[in-house]
Amino acid sequence: MPSAIVIGGGLAGMATAAALGEAGFSVDLYESRAFLGGRATSYALPGEAGASEEIDNCQHILLRCCVNLLNFYERLGAQSKIQFFREFFFMEPGGRISRLNRGVLPAPLHFAGSFLGMKCLDLSDKIAIGRAIRAIEREQRRDDLDRITMLDWLREQRQTPSAISRFWNQVLVSAINEDLDRMAAAHGFQVFRLGFLARSDSYEMGVPSAPLAELYGSSQWARLGNVRLNMREPVERLEMVDGRVAGVVVRGARKTADYYVSCLPFERLASVAPGVGGDFTGFTHSPITGIHLWFDRPVTDLPHATLLDRTVQWMFNKAEGQYVQLVVSASRGLVEMSKQDVVAMALRELAEFFPEVARAKLEKAHVVKEIRATFSAAPGLESRRPPSRTGIPNLFLGGDWTKSGWPATMEGAVRSGYLAAEAVTEAAGASRRFLLPDIA
Repeated sequence: MPSAIVIGGGLAGMATAAALGEAGFSVDLYESRAFLGGRATSYALPGEAGASEEIDNCQHILLRCCVNLLNFYERLGAQSKIQFFREFFFMEPGGRISRLNRGVLPAPLHFAGSFLGMKCLDLSDKIAIGRAIRAIEREQRRDDLDRITMLDWLREQRQTPSAISRFWNQVLVSAINEDLDRMAAAHGFQVFRLGFLARSDSYEMGVPSAPLAELYGSSQWARLGNVRLNMREPVERLEMVDGRVAGVVVRGARKTADYYVSCLPFERLASVAPGVGGDFTGFTHSPITGIHLWFDRPVTDLPHATLLDRTVQWMFNKAEGQYVQLVVSASRGLVEMSKQDVVAMALRELAEFFPEVARAKLEKAHVVKEIRATFSAAPGLESRRPPSRTGIPNLFLGGDWTKSGWPATMEGAVRSGYLAAEAVTEAAGASRRFLLPDIA
């Protein structure tokens, strides 16, 4: 039985280990922390009298077009813990709601009825958005889309300020975790085309109904073959002999395998594997801030909503309207703010949408700033993202920053893990395919 060591227990590392375990490899996954999931996980928040509550570090969602992420959840038997929603609620300050959902027409016209009825957009906004949607289909193979920003392209298409701020910004910044003026147009095109145009159900939003860490529980792994999870076991460095990896050092001890996959973030690769990484000049991160608020009474009965014209972009109802989670993607403006200021801002804004917030008592608040949440989908970097294979024959790379074919999303991370696993099986002379093709 061939063996493999996977370094890093985020989504990329887990996807690699799951695929290789299913393919008959003996796999050891090494993770420095006590839990799996990396930046998509949950943990116990201490409460009063020793009680604790399991919360996600930030609300993570997926769309039905994320076929590899869904496949990974199926491998773990966790697909039943994803709840899908067919309706988006766009809310304006003051509480007016516009709904976006599919109608009877086939894709790409399935949103026509609800889109035309959206009260948050006027006729000029809708005409501009319709023009841009047609252009996405027509211009998706333009050769400069990785060199210009999505905002550059939207301005080319004569989008109105409201169309940009109330539609494109709300859809794409949350999906890609990058501002429109920092996001390569290629990524905006891809996510919008697959999520909103390719199939009439591809936009449906999946929200985990259980804490994220529960999706990756140790009991889920028994079904995936000979995979051992080594928690609180940080890999210190790779050892090289004659141009190959001869082992990894974990707490001073040497661990060996036939093949090695690093699923570490790009900024950590050089310290563990000097000389392996490429040139990461210009590679940066984009932060996400999650704001958890617990009230003494329900403040909304909506399951979720995208909030317009304010800093907070999304609200998710986590427990009967009394516990809500707010999300700010590409949240550079909040990084230096204190927790108290972030909470005050969130309460002030939330009350503009949900009046009950002003009458409710805030019982508890928690702020999570993921400073290095995702690899920034900036223009000019796509061609420099490294592939799974390295110049070392038994060392491979995974991670949302590698050349996965997607931006740095959960889907992109799983895709990178599947691609790394495919490269390992090919090197072992027993080639397997794990990556599922995009829906269009």
